[in-house]
Amino acid sequence: MAAMKTKAMQKSLEGFLEKIPDAQKRADCEAIAAMMEAATKSKGKMWGSAIAGFGEYKMVYPNGRELDWMIMGFSPRKQNIAVYGLDIQCDLMADLGKHDTGKGCLYIKRLSDVSVPALKKMIAAAVKKKKAK
Repeated sequence: MAAMKTKAMQKSLEGFLEKIPDAQKRADCEAIAAMMEAATKSKGKMWGSAIAGFGEYKMVYPNGRELDWMIMGFSPRKQNIAVYGLDIQCDLMADLGKHDTGKGCLYIKRLSDVSVPALKKMIAAAVKKKKAK
């Protein structure tokens, strides 16, 4: 079995965020990082080379395999910011604003496109659900 590429690393999250070339995307990512840190009550760290993750929990696959995984995370991609760990089926999605979804993640171009209060509620709800497990 191949080793996982996405795992907690000892790289600096602050250093990673500082290197985001687009000033608006960097500011948006810093704001998202603050939201996730507040909700998880965990300092962010890098998961692999391009994902900022917050908190940890034991994820259990249907086959029983267990994996330590981030509670919340995001990655500043070229086209958008990918947000991981949210319940993209929740009622708050209708209040969120301009976004796309993929398999288990939310894509936003910029924070100003979405309702920040709705995003904060979604993050808090997802953290509460994962910590309850």
